[in-house]
Amino acid sequence: MSSLKDRITEDMKTAMRAKDSERLGTIRMLLAACKQREVDERIVLDDTAVVAIVDKLVKQRKDSITAFQQGGREDLVAKESAELSVLEGYLPQRLSADEVATEIAALVAELGAAGPGDMGKVMGAAKARLAGKADMGAVSAAVKQALAK
Repeated sequence: MSSLKDRITEDMKTAMRAKDSERLGTIRMLLAACKQREVDERIVLDDTAVVAIVDKLVKQRKDSITAFQQGGREDLVAKESAELSVLEGYLPQRLSADEVATEIAALVAELGAAGPGDMGKVMGAAKARLAGKADMGAVSAAVKQALAK
């Protein structure tokens, strides 16, 4: 059973052999982010931690794409979109909106949360349970909706 980090390293070697410079650059950036965290925190990343880094980089790409679209920079939108598609390949299968809503409803019931004041408590538990499995923006929206009832 190889780790996600091993798979990313193998993909980097494959991209080098194929002379796929765009893919290679994105993978190197991802591995650099992983290495930086390992050095900073003196730890060895497990798959969950690597997924969290990929998630963060995906969010950055999405934010950049939005900003570049507003600025009319289609060249940069294309570059960020290409990076985004490479990065998303390393994320596990995401939960659907219905599955997220079901998980959040169960969490709200478990915690006995009621009203918008409990948003932080529910989000904390949701982050722990759904990290890497769902887009946190969608989770936040589902929590707001569940607590508004």
